[in-house]
Amino acid sequence: MNILEDYPIEQQQQPQNDPRYRGLHHASPEGGPGPRLLTANTLTGNRVVNRADETLGHIEEIMLDTDLGLIAYAVMASGGFLSFSERLFAIPWSALTLDPVRGCFVMNASKDYFDQAPGFDKQHWPSMADAEWHEEVHHYYGIRPYWD
Repeated sequence: MNILEDYPIEQQQQPQNDPRYRGLHHASPEGGPGPRLLTANTLTGNRVVNRADETLGHIEEIMLDTDLGLIAYAVMASGGFLSFSERLFAIPWSALTLDPVRGCFVMNASKDYFDQAPGFDKQHWPSMADAEWHEEVHHYYGIRPYWD
């Protein structure tokens, strides 16, 4: 399954004075970041939804490849109750589409797609130096590795 498909994003404008949309849709009146340049903190906590608008999880962390200067993964937390027994999933950055109008990410995947997805818990992160782990993640999501 290749989760990369066109996802139409609405183009309606949100009020400039609504802080929920500052930095996600347009530059702030004070000259802050716009939709093409965002702080990582702006993105953490955002929901990840599918095309049916079902919540898949939320962005817990943004993983950077400091050697290449690229965003490698968005770590999505899913399941659990009040952060207990949540599973984490390293989603290749290119598998997500930012929807600036709703302030969320959209991913072409069903909720049950994550039943077999490579995941981990907060106390047992995978070794990011493990090339096989990176290959497995990109293969599962049908995404070309970001370093290619």
